[in-house]
Amino acid sequence: MATILKDKKAVILKLKEPSRVTTVIPTAKLVRHNGFDLVAVPHRPDETRVLRTLGYDGIPDPLKTHYDFPLASGRFKPFAAQIETANFLSMNSRCFCLNSMGMGKTVSSLYAYDYMRKAGLVRKALIVCPLSTMERTWADEVFKTFPHLDATVLYGTHLRRVKLLGQNAHLYIINTDGLKTIEAQLAVRDDIDLIIVDEIATFRNSSTTRWKTLNTILNKQKVTRRVWALTGAPTPNAPTDAWAQCRAVTPTNPDLPAYFGKFRDLTMKQLSQYKWAPRDNAADIVKQVMQPAIRFALDDCVDLPPQIFISRDAEMTDEQKKAYKDMVSKLATEFDGGQILAVNEAVKANKLVQIACGVAYASDGSTLHIPCQPRMEVLEEAIEESEGKVIVFVPLTAVLEQVVERLSKKWEVAAVHGETSKHSRDTIFHRFQDKQDSLHILVANPGTMSHGLTLTAATNIIWFAPIYSNDVYEQACARVRRPGQTKTTVIVHLAGSEIERRIYQRLQTKQKLQGLLLDMMKEDGENP
Repeated sequence: MATILKDKKAVILKLKEPSRVTTVIPTAKLVRHNGFDLVAVPHRPDETRVLRTLGYDGIPDPLKTHYDFPLASGRFKPFAAQIETANFLSMNSRCFCLNSMGMGKTVSSLYAYDYMRKAGLVRKALIVCPLSTMERTWADEVFKTFPHLDATVLYGTHLRRVKLLGQNAHLYIINTDGLKTIEAQLAVRDDIDLIIVDEIATFRNSSTTRWKTLNTILNKQKVTRRVWALTGAPTPNAPTDAWAQCRAVTPTNPDLPAYFGKFRDLTMKQLSQYKWAPRDNAADIVKQVMQPAIRFALDDCVDLPPQIFISRDAEMTDEQKKAYKDMVSKLATEFDGGQILAVNEAVKANKLVQIACGVAYASDGSTLHIPCQPRMEVLEEAIEESEGKVIVFVPLTAVLEQVVERLSKKWEVAAVHGETSKHSRDTIFHRFQDKQDSLHILVANPGTMSHGLTLTAATNIIWFAPIYSNDVYEQACARVRRPGQTKTTVIVHLAGSEIERRIYQRLQTKQKLQGLLLDMMKEDGENP
């Protein structure tokens, strides 16, 4: 029989053979109470896991029992799935969280870390994530929901990253390919005893420097660390994508073959010299090796809001930054001269958005393409994380074809813009709505799809850039949220500039856009 003392955060056991517990749980203590010998065990995840192994199945989950979930001002309470996910992470030293995009993997893992830190089981954590999510997802979530935690974003030159890592913080956030720059420093940082790997699927190739660095840090350094790996799409290309992830996160799993070739033979069948196809039981094998794991899909959770908004940073290239800076200087001069007015403000603002998207329009109407590789990469990341079909809205015609060309290398894509004939549109929309059809991505100018259409085969919309129209934005987002939609929908905003973020903010909250650029130009020190 077990009794939980919440004020002491302890489990009290009355046992005939106390040594059965005290010999395997060093933190257990013998206590005398009312003439009885009792065993007091700290009610924490590690001890609870051992007690359950010994047969004491009735021990409740420590996190659910003792943790007070912090709430940011005006924020919703954690969903049931987020509570279960946080609890699962706390109970497993190495595991996978495979929840769908929009399910709150970020806040769930931060809840788990916060609880474990307060319980004295971890000290500091390193978060490894895509560049696009460092500030807008991870740092923002810490700021909004965990004001008592300090987070440091490790970004910049090698020396700058090392210097920032040397600062005292609870959480360090670094981008996936920046991990190599601090590998040596991590080898002697035993205080960083938790690593959260966001989008672990980006480590699906064991021959890359990226994977080798992560594997060294997780498995070859002398520091013992917990590892929580997050992704909503663990096998975006093939079942074999799972092997490298498991070798890094759970290499001691007895069900995981030691060599990639063996795993490939288990999950794939060879059709020709260079062509392979998944075996019928591939998904079951992936599930077996990718353990322990938790997964909640969007349609599993009835307490989620009907539409979820996610922001992703898309850093501008040096060429974009120069063009953007030049345009800001030009607009500042025009503002000082009274040339920016309410009637032409949208046109002026769009010049900045255009550059952030990789294009500039000359006075004669011709276009100049500017390299924008990071935004394309962030777009692909967001698509890979999406479940099912995806709509990508590209407001700029000059960029739309570039997006289609890029995405067509990996997926079947169709484009809809002002010159697409009605017959072609009807055919594309019909194919897209057919969930069995291979057409996976619809790239469109939002103005051509803002009214009347039902495209509920998709649950995710990705905005490549914002549009300066509340009506078009609202109607375009409504294409997936219509009668017949049975799942929660996700809207992803890509942005690389402050003005884009301001536009998205006003669009999402249905505020008027008129005056936005003027307001930013008036703010002292504000750079749009």
